Amino acid sequence: MDFVSKMKAKAISVSKRLVLPEGTDKRIIRAARILVDEKIAASVTLLGKSADIQNAARADGIDLNGINIVSPEAETNLGKYAETYYELRKNKGMSPEQARIEITDTLRWGAMMVHMDDADAMVAGAAAPTSDVLRAGLAIIGTIEGLKTASSCFVMSDMDSQYGQEGAMIFSDCAVVPNPTAEQLADITVSAALSCKEFLNIDPVVALLSFSTKGSAKHEDVTKVQTTAEILNKRGVNFIFDGELQADAALVPSVLDKKAPGSPVRGKVNVLVFPDLNAGNIGYKLVQRIAKAQAFGPFLQGFAKPISDLSRGASVDDIVTTCAVTLSRA
Repeated sequence: MDFVSKMKAKAISVSKRLVLPEGTDKRIIRAARILVDEKIAASVTLLGKSADIQNAARADGIDLNGINIVSPEAETNLGKYAETYYELRKNKGMSPEQARIEITDTLRWGAMMVHMDDADAMVAGAAAPTSDVLRAGLAIIGTIEGLKTASSCFVMSDMDSQYGQEGAMIFSDCAVVPNPTAEQLADITVSAALSCKEFLNIDPVVALLSFSTKGSAKHEDVTKVQTTAEILNKRGVNFIFDGELQADAALVPSVLDKKAPGSPVRGKVNVLVFPDLNAGNIGYKLVQRIAKAQAFGPFLQGFAKPISDLSRGASVDDIVTTCAVTLSRA
């Protein structure tokens, strides 16, 4: 069974509730129809003005039967959500009046539904920038206890079967944090390890990548990765990792034996953590194009509850896949 089929099957089995804040987007509406019909979600809620959603659906010939529609500004939960949002943000200077206005934004409303357990997962970004999705998620849902950094990962599959889990690996972070500090890189590593368990259903073995292996080069960028390894050791993380490692050392046992003999990750790496967004984004695209690998994502990670971001060019199939993956984590 391929990755998408596995995620859909898992989403069906856990049967969770999904909220889609961009309810007037025709791609989102069509995806909602598929998610309900195929029982990938237990329920789907579209956010936006009811008339606008209904008009968009009618224009595209989509039946909304069985799909929930919520207009935040007219919802009975407005007072409760506004009060909760105010409590979350009052230390940032938020007033009760401003909270009541801001919470009607569909991204914030969707995040609040997840925070308040009125939904289990949120997917957005078809019409909104990634930064807006992240801000809503961080302001309301927050990060996993012990982590301060939200990040992303790609599931890379259909690579040479000698790598990762029969040719599947986690690449992180390739889409969110441009130049992480050592502390942020440690958070990204922990999140990527969790993603490996969730997506590949295997114990993570992580390589912290660099242009240096065990001090072969001296540079502040190398020091950052070395410091990340020290932080992870101090945290006592429950997964195997090593770094800093060059990519060939991380992936090829004979090279690792020469450059870092005795490494605990020898021949077992299934998670690659890149030192910055330049390396991560370039790396996954090279593997995707040159090795003709499948690249699924980016999937957000590190949040206390499941949310995901979409590309604004996402197709209906892309949206359904991302929703299935996000629901599978709930």
